[in-house]
Amino acid sequence: MEIAKKITLLFAILSAVIISLLSGFVWYFANDFAFEDFYKRLEARVNIAAQIKLYEDDNNDVYAKMRNQYLERLPSEKEFIIESGTSQSKIDRELPKSFYSRINAGFMARYRVDNHFYAGKFFKNSQRGYVVIVSANDPFGFRELKDLQKILIIGFFLSVILSFVVGWRFSNYMLMPLRNIIKSVKKIKAENLHLRLDVKKGSDEMSQLAQTFNNMLNRLETAFETQNNFISNASHELRTPLTIISGEVELAIKAKDDAEKQHKALSKIKDESDRLEHILTSLLGLAQSGFNGKNQPWEEVRMDELLWEIKDSVNQVHPNSRIDIDLDTLPDDEEQLTLKANKNLIKLAISNIVSNACKYSNHNPVTIKLESKANTLSIAVTDLGIGIPQSDIQHIFEPFFRASNTNDFKGYGVGLPLSLNIIRLHRGSIAIKSQEGIGTEIKILLPI
Repeated sequence: MEIAKKITLLFAILSAVIISLLSGFVWYFANDFAFEDFYKRLEARVNIAAQIKLYEDDNNDVYAKMRNQYLERLPSEKEFIIESGTSQSKIDRELPKSFYSRINAGFMARYRVDNHFYAGKFFKNSQRGYVVIVSANDPFGFRELKDLQKILIIGFFLSVILSFVVGWRFSNYMLMPLRNIIKSVKKIKAENLHLRLDVKKGSDEMSQLAQTFNNMLNRLETAFETQNNFISNASHELRTPLTIISGEVELAIKAKDDAEKQHKALSKIKDESDRLEHILTSLLGLAQSGFNGKNQPWEEVRMDELLWEIKDSVNQVHPNSRIDIDLDTLPDDEEQLTLKANKNLIKLAISNIVSNACKYSNHNPVTIKLESKANTLSIAVTDLGIGIPQSDIQHIFEPFFRASNTNDFKGYGVGLPLSLNIIRLHRGSIAIKSQEGIGTEIKILLPI
């Protein structure tokens, strides 16, 4: 069932419930008021009849005259005066025992059969006690209640129909922006991811939904572009060593009588095979760093201790490099230095950054500074190397991209993209500041 129909049906049901409750209250109080008013009239006649017929008073004639003159005769009105202790057979119908029990208790009793009403009370004169009962019909009150009942029933059905129509119009009006969003989203496909939804001014849910879709489309477009660039660059990077290997194999075959040429060819093949292995390993690392982390081992990691391990491992690759670790601003609380992480991956990410700093610093000192502020760990890696041209900084985290001033250094352009993926996996971020010829600072921010 469509949402509009569900809203309309729910609106109609709620309206029907509310209207029925309101009608019930109106009927109940109108019914109670009508009966109460008629009972009061009967009770007044009970008291007047007792005064005139049971008590000797000089004013009885005046009471009788006023009664006949000013009190209308009710339909089928009858008076019954029964001596206490005698049979009640004089009454036109048998009344329940509860009626007489209330009279004997000294209260005014009431009883109703359809539209025929009874009111009675016990009186005692100087001689003995009597029960005075007055009965009458109330056809007008019942007729008014019947008319009110018809009005309420007709009003109920008309109100439900009206609420259904209003609910249908209201739901269509409220869902129109959602339908427009659905229509616009259906037009967006892989080949036109640049299209965006119109976002209305305001902060309502529809505007937030449209903005959320646009944000998602931004991420999808970026992912598609990154994937296309990745595939293109990966194909180029893999084809180059394979072409060289193929050419060297042919050269080695032709130079079967020249051992020196074969040795050079095989050495070249070995170098390119190592390069190809490194590229494939890096590509695998990039792919694995995109996982959600649920099936990988996560543990509590002390970052200051991890930095010493990274220093040792990088020194094995760059033994002539000098790496200084600055721990002067560390807090006393160990919990501010510990975060839950995949130790192998986070070590790989920071090692790549430190290794790059050592490689491009020409044996100048590399500083690693660890700070903890506002539940965030900051790891700043600073070198005094060749720096990065300003035009290249925005592309430095793209796979296989290498800065224009790195031709004299061996590399494949996958270390920093791999580090960025891993840091993002840990809900962190990377900031970079560099100046060509002066040096580079890369700061890693990780939430504790």
